[in-house]
Amino acid sequence: MKKDIHPEYDFIDVKLSDDSVVKMRSTMKGDVYNSEIDSTNHPFYTGKRQFVDTAGRVEKFKRRYAKKAVEEVEVEALKKAAE
Repeated sequence: MKKDIHPEYDFIDVKLSDDSVVKMRSTMKGDVYNSEIDSTNHPFYTGKRQFVDTAGRVEKFKRRYAKKAVEEVEVEALKKAAE
């Protein structure tokens, strides 16, 4: 490896959300990294889904586009009935 172009690659302690500590190597500056998400609480590993709906975005989307879709279907049905 060329000198003076690579970051330091040292051991750090990674503190997981269940307060266990794992030693890893990293280029991160500092000796400790506090992880908020790991396999004990991430939905992929736990199988629990968590939906975060800030400010009713899902409902707003459904109201805006579902109404148009229903109107388009009704127009198509009326055109077919007229034929």
